[in-house]
Amino acid sequence: MERVNAQGQILKVSSAKENLLSLDNCVLSTLEQPGSSSIFEVVDSGGLLRIQPNSNVLTLSINSSSSPELTIFNSSIGNVVYELPYTPTAQTGLYIKGDSRAIISQTGSTISQLFIEKGTEHQEIHLQFRPTATYAIAGLENGKTVNNIRIYIVNLNSSVPIASQGDLSLQISCTNIQLASQTYEGSPSENLVITSVLNGEIGKVSIPILNAPDGAIIHIETVISNVSIERSTQ
Repeated sequence: MERVNAQGQILKVSSAKENLLSLDNCVLSTLEQPGSSSIFEVVDSGGLLRIQPNSNVLTLSINSSSSPELTIFNSSIGNVVYELPYTPTAQTGLYIKGDSRAIISQTGSTISQLFIEKGTEHQEIHLQFRPTATYAIAGLENGKTVNNIRIYIVNLNSSVPIASQGDLSLQISCTNIQLASQTYEGSPSENLVITSVLNGEIGKVSIPILNAPDGAIIHIETVISNVSIERSTQ
C-alpha cells in the first residue's frame, strides 16, 4: 500500500510539472502582443497554486568605466508557485526549464525559470521570468559607432493574487508594453556591465562596446512586457 501511495504522489508531481510548463508556454505566447489573452486550465495535481504579483524583486543597473552606475529598473515582477503535496522524492534544486542565471544574453536561452525548491512545508515548483539583454551595431553617427542594447523584462506584478487548490481556470493577458531609453557616449576600449539582482540572486552580463576612432554612442532600451494572470470569468 505504501508503494502504491508513493507512486501516486510521484504521478501528481509529474502532473504539476506539466501544468507549470504549459502555463509557461501560455504566458510566453502572449508576449509582445498587447491586448492578447488566452485561457489556461490548471489541472488539480493535489497541491496549492499561488499567483504572487508582489514577490520576486528585480533590480537592474548598468555601469561602465566612463559613467556611474545607473539603476534602470527596481520593482517586484511576480511569480507563480505550486506547493506540491508530500513526495518521497527529493528534487530540491532541480531546474525543469532554464537555469539559475539571473540575467541572460545568449541567443536561444530561455527567459523562463521553472525550478523546484524547498518551501515551508513541502517542495514547491516556481515559475518566474528573468531579464535578457541583446546587442547590435547600427552603423555610425557623427563619426561614432552606434551600439544598440535592448533589455527585455516580463512583468507579472499586475496579476491578481490567487491561492487555490483543485482545478482552476486562468486568464492570461498582455496588458501593455512599456519602453524606456537612455543614450550616452562611451570611451574607447570599454565594456558595459548589466547587473541583475533577481529575488536575491545576482547575475551580470558584459556587453563589448564597439568604438570608431571618434568613440561610441550607446543606446539602451528597456522593454517591459506587462502580463496579468487572474481567474477567468468565462
